[in-house]
Amino acid sequence: MGHVIVVDLGFGDAGKGTVVDHLCRTSPVAAVVRFNGGAQAAHNVVTDDGRHHTFAQFGSGTFTPGVRTHLSRFMLVDPLSLAAEADHLRSLGVADALDRLTVDRDALLTTPYHRAANRARERARGAARHGSCGMGIGETASYALTHDDAPRAGDCLSPARLRHRLTALHNWYRETFPSGEGVPDVDDCADAFTAFGGRVRIVGGGHLHGLLRSGDVVFEGAQGVLLDEWHGFHPYTTWSTTTFANAETLLAEAGASAARLGVLRTYATRHGPGPFVTEDAALTATLPDPHNGTGPWQGAFRAGHLDAVALRYALDVTGGMDGLAVTHLDVAGARPDLRVCLAYDLPDGRVERLPSGGGDLDLDRQAALTGRLLKARPVYAPLGRRPVETIEDALGAPVVLTSHGPAASAKRATRQPFSRNPGTLRRTA
Repeated sequence: MGHVIVVDLGFGDAGKGTVVDHLCRTSPVAAVVRFNGGAQAAHNVVTDDGRHHTFAQFGSGTFTPGVRTHLSRFMLVDPLSLAAEADHLRSLGVADALDRLTVDRDALLTTPYHRAANRARERARGAARHGSCGMGIGETASYALTHDDAPRAGDCLSPARLRHRLTALHNWYRETFPSGEGVPDVDDCADAFTAFGGRVRIVGGGHLHGLLRSGDVVFEGAQGVLLDEWHGFHPYTTWSTTTFANAETLLAEAGASAARLGVLRTYATRHGPGPFVTEDAALTATLPDPHNGTGPWQGAFRAGHLDAVALRYALDVTGGMDGLAVTHLDVAGARPDLRVCLAYDLPDGRVERLPSGGGDLDLDRQAALTGRLLKARPVYAPLGRRPVETIEDALGAPVVLTSHGPAASAKRATRQPFSRNPGTLRRTA
């Protein structure tokens, strides 16, 4: 198979986890590498025998014996949430998940103080909430940008340094949010994180180079391209690079390359607020997702028709891909009313493609784009009886994997998965 990077082309929840699970079950994969996001990820995998787990920090190939998880330096690692996730995997018969885990020492740590700050800041926004998951991801990233002593995974091996950094973080939280929710004492937090450092293997950056030489590796992304911190529709985005960029940085450092696989549903979804041109209240009401619902922080789970304009934008800002994985084809087969949006009607005319920015990182431009999208009206065509062909025609990229249900056995490779020379099938912006 070769190395593969799996990225969601939409707003998340397209089925990255189940695609990664399939790749690990059907090919000899040495490891799954997580390269963005943190404990807020929710990648649902259902096995053929009915077991279900929502993968947050462990790689979604963990049900396959021997497949390792590596949390790269681009991950935001939450030791407390990771311990709870390991407990759930253990209850499902996966007793060695922690034994198969490695963590880059430079990965930032998400703590209860980040989580409390996240929730306090989101509450203060009132009706203008951004749709945060309330897990402290944005606060972890933003704190590290302004504090050189932000706690990292390697600090769990140095109790004195860990305690010093947690104390500074705790004091910052109390000063910044004096009326914020209660948080654990520094001693309790430090003890838990030190125990984490003694239980898992914390490694240097060179460890990944060895993994890449040991066999095929799947790089598993989190969230979706349309939520990217720089290319998403500001301010309804995540504090994370959700494109292929982090994975390709890690690969380049090791002198390796990988095929790009983009994942999408046969219909669009969005969890939380923000522009959603093809949203359809009737679809939201009749296409509930058993693993996604309204939450106190993220908000409602919304559904709409397939949006080729938004997906083309995702292809453009990422530079294209080697293949597409299309999930929820069982839904498309049962819903002849599903449509595909091929263009937007805007006050200044009709467009089939959104400006990608040419690589410039400009949040003001992205906020202006958000404003335009809030005024857009979709131009539809039927999704049709052959949704795979419709998607290939609309996006100009080949579908190489299809999914007709949640279980592992519902996945099908539709053609030779990837070129032996990654990049030869890519569309470029």
